[in-house]
Amino acid sequence: MNPVAVHRVSCDCVSRFSLIRRESGRGFSSGARIVNSRGRNRSSRRLHAVRASLITSADSFEVGRLIGSYGFMNVTSYSGLRSGDDFESATSDDIGRLKAQDIGEGGVKIRLYEGRISQGPFRGTPITFKVYPGQRAGGIEADMMAANELNAHSFLQSNKNLPANLLILVGGFETQFGEQWLAFRDGGKDSAADYARLASEKTSRARSQGAWNPYDKEVMMKRRRNFVITILQGAMRGLAFMHANDRLHQSLGPSSIVLNTPAESEAIYLIPRLRDLAFSVDIRPSCLEEGATSGALSEQLWRRATASGAFTVFEKRAFGIADDIYEAGLLLAYLAFVPFCETGVMDSLSLQRLLENTFRLDIEAVREYCLADERLDEAVKFLDFGDRAGWELLQAMLNADHRKRPMAEAVLNHRFLNGIVK
Repeated sequence: MNPVAVHRVSCDCVSRFSLIRRESGRGFSSGARIVNSRGRNRSSRRLHAVRASLITSADSFEVGRLIGSYGFMNVTSYSGLRSGDDFESATSDDIGRLKAQDIGEGGVKIRLYEGRISQGPFRGTPITFKVYPGQRAGGIEADMMAANELNAHSFLQSNKNLPANLLILVGGFETQFGEQWLAFRDGGKDSAADYARLASEKTSRARSQGAWNPYDKEVMMKRRRNFVITILQGAMRGLAFMHANDRLHQSLGPSSIVLNTPAESEAIYLIPRLRDLAFSVDIRPSCLEEGATSGALSEQLWRRATASGAFTVFEKRAFGIADDIYEAGLLLAYLAFVPFCETGVMDSLSLQRLLENTFRLDIEAVREYCLADERLDEAVKFLDFGDRAGWELLQAMLNADHRKRPMAEAVLNHRFLNGIVK
């Protein structure tokens, strides 16, 4: 497995909590200082309690086989602005049309390993290690991403109502080479991107065998529709929880959703979980006020917010949430097309360019285009359920005006995700 997560590397923020103190080979400092300009003692106590419960000794873990690795992609230019235009002088309409054009590979490469807890009351518990390279290999950005992911999970896990749709951080340590090893409770080895690839390959095999029995085809597609809806429901539950607790995800995509099973016949047991919180943004008012230090990883997000006319704390918070919803809309499009097409017919970047560049987010025009291509029939059929409810939801989430995009709870309650798909 070698998934590639497509993210906007400089579109997230390091939280206002302090970075982890280094204790080479001994783990993270359990006494890592918490910085909060508002002095929220109750929240700080909860965070200290969560940090104290994390396993921070390397001796408490056993490392297994390498699962795989993935990287991140940098967006280096955008369409929607004329050549030579200054980003800061762009109008809100221009910003609404920003499209990724030049995409390069980022410098931070993540490795994933199997493992287990070897000591204490949770001995034998299976885990997954997420390994960030040291500064020599990944630069300061790798350390910032690791610290931000740790702080994001610590903050969210301090909430007693944590849903099942977020991957759980159990601890971590730092090696003598400066690598940051984060240990997560094992939520599965496959991502939504892996599932989509497997489903697409299964469709290709079925069609390559000649005539496809209509009954067998409908049984497969019914299971597939149910499975995809379950993934989307879980992802939106996790995202709604994050937003309700003043956190943006900012790297939501098929590779950032881990599944405990990729088998469509086991949809009743499926629990999708959000991961990859390295770019998570703290949107509490104290972090958005003028003069607050947002961190290098969030710079582009807030520059785009300002260029879109979001200046106040409320407006910036709303822009950030809408930005997450846009990414969730691209996730919906991905899961509506890739698993229902044969291998090679559609991929993430091609689909995004089709939506953004070719049809300028006119979803009705996208549907008309897809109707003319029989290779996309099952995707169209999926989104057509409930009098085109899928297209309706997609148009709302990808609205060019960020102010008109729905909240995560509204998406979760939309009829497309609640029983009309059969």
